[in-house]
Amino acid sequence: MTSPTRLASLACGCLRPPGLGKVRMGGFWADRIEATRARTVPILHRRCEEAGMFDQIDPHRPVPEQRIPFSTAFGGSAVRPVGGNVTAQMYWDSDVAKVIEASAACLAGKRDPELEAMVDRIVDMYADLQAEDGYVNSWFQRMQPGKRWLNLRDCHELYCAGHMIEAAVAYFEATGKRKFLDVVRRYADHIIERFGPEPRRPGYCGHEEIELALVKLARVTGDRRYLDQARYFIDQRGQKPRFFEVEARERNEPPEAFAHRAPDYNQSHVPVREQTKVVGHAVRAMYLYSAMADLVTEFGDDGLRRTLETLWEDLTSKRLYVTGGLGPSPDNEGFTRDYDLPNESAYAETCAAVGLVFWASRMLGVSPDARYADIMEQALYNGALSGMSLDGSRFFYENPLESQGDRHRWEWHRCPCCPPNLARLVASIGSFHYGVGDDALAVHLYAENDAELSVAGRTVRVSQRTSYPWDGAVRIRLGLDEPSAFTLLLRIPGWCERPTLRIAGEAVDLSAVTRDGYAWVRREWRDGDTVELDLPMDVQRLYAHPDVRADRGRVALRRGPVLYCAEAVDQTAPVHRMSLPKTGTLSARFRADLLGGVAVVSGPAETASAAGWEGRLYRREPAAAEPATLTAIPYFAWDNRAPGEMSVWLHEA
Repeated sequence: MTSPTRLASLACGCLRPPGLGKVRMGGFWADRIEATRARTVPILHRRCEEAGMFDQIDPHRPVPEQRIPFSTAFGGSAVRPVGGNVTAQMYWDSDVAKVIEASAACLAGKRDPELEAMVDRIVDMYADLQAEDGYVNSWFQRMQPGKRWLNLRDCHELYCAGHMIEAAVAYFEATGKRKFLDVVRRYADHIIERFGPEPRRPGYCGHEEIELALVKLARVTGDRRYLDQARYFIDQRGQKPRFFEVEARERNEPPEAFAHRAPDYNQSHVPVREQTKVVGHAVRAMYLYSAMADLVTEFGDDGLRRTLETLWEDLTSKRLYVTGGLGPSPDNEGFTRDYDLPNESAYAETCAAVGLVFWASRMLGVSPDARYADIMEQALYNGALSGMSLDGSRFFYENPLESQGDRHRWEWHRCPCCPPNLARLVASIGSFHYGVGDDALAVHLYAENDAELSVAGRTVRVSQRTSYPWDGAVRIRLGLDEPSAFTLLLRIPGWCERPTLRIAGEAVDLSAVTRDGYAWVRREWRDGDTVELDLPMDVQRLYAHPDVRADRGRVALRRGPVLYCAEAVDQTAPVHRMSLPKTGTLSARFRADLLGGVAVVSGPAETASAAGWEGRLYRREPAAAEPATLTAIPYFAWDNRAPGEMSVWLHEA
């Protein structure tokens, strides 16, 4: 087996994120990373143990009681009650793998022998479980032996394999240990031997994930076969005859046995290059598009790139919540029709927002365009981060934009995919801040951090000093052992109206150097050079497209990258009665004593008075308006205090 090495770029000008441990976060993200390390990851390990996940994986433990009759129906007998709010799932391997990946990201930032030993024990279980031919899946080896590869549409085998691959790559990068990497390479080789053009079997997974994982495996091993297999799975999807229908007939089952009958649920309705609408299950779509973007980066595939740009435009102009959440419907955990963005019933799964961050970051690998970075930041600070309480112990699966006080984070869920998904994102967040090319360094996100990156063949030490996202003043210092010429790309956020830039003390005309929302500065950089970027953060009012029925006559508030909401505990009147005057002045101030330290937006408001309505439901005169004061907090921080009403969209007087 060749020693791991990164593949050379196949596409001109591509930017790749730095590996785990290359960026040390401070400030805002340091607090969240520490909560993830100290609270979330131990909770994840404990819940896996309590649910019986390790009993299912470990071949040296008794087989969990009551083997399950095989069923292909989604949500059917492939679920075994365990107790409390826990059910045994055929996709448990994916949840365990995400826990390993989150643990690896934590270990890359701070060594923890106890945590590392916990992961090593899980890795040993998988190594002992692995079959001679390389196959490894605890459900189909322990719970339903002999049933492997019979139902790719519903049974998540390739999905679980993908998460295991991602976890193994992360654990190798964090610790240098390659035992798990060797396990997943054998499994990936087994998959390659089984699926592909004739004489191999055609096929692809009902839940996309294996594709982007194979790209990661190719990059860390240098083995191009994994890239080719990822491309096969992408290009095969949606081809006729539809594989899932053929597969169902082979099982002597009608295709409609699947609960979600339409093939657009898993984006297999037409070949991916012909898709123009973002449809179906939101998480599956985001993972598919992430893999497609990876292939554009690796192969310079202009056809896939054009498809992705079309899909991006469809999502961001018709189907995306202002928080960066996506997928309004619980029926398919995904998309419905254009402009269907209800607030109180919003599904907006945490995993979907995490997936959007993944997709956006990969689009930045294709091309440094602030459209992608803006959406990445929007989803990151709002739609994704809201999925975890500030202390890292409670979680949202769904992320509504309005609540009557009855929506709360839970300790666990029968489908526990979101907590480890968000944990792995937060713990590895430094990797999303930069993009590194052969002769360029891009700064996509701003936050307090120190990074050590390789640019133009030399080590560049980058230090960001800032109070972002509460303040837009960013100071960047570059450290080099010797002068080096390369291009520095600085994102100018779309929300910022009056940015200024100074380099080595000299003002830069941004209009002359900005392209696609990035300032391109090429020069010979020297040790100690400074970049001063000022991004004024005004409180801004946002309005929805008039076809978004839920938001007609309403306004949302944003300051910098952070979306705000009104929560009952802060108000002088009921949230649902409040409205903002169009001419009212809104201001922001930082409150170190509130919610771990946040910037709060406040200003004059009006409230509808209930005076004179006693015993009446309707009358000919509207309610009188009384003065009130609005206090709005970051959306990601809601439901961390006393329960009560919450709303992102406020009525405008």
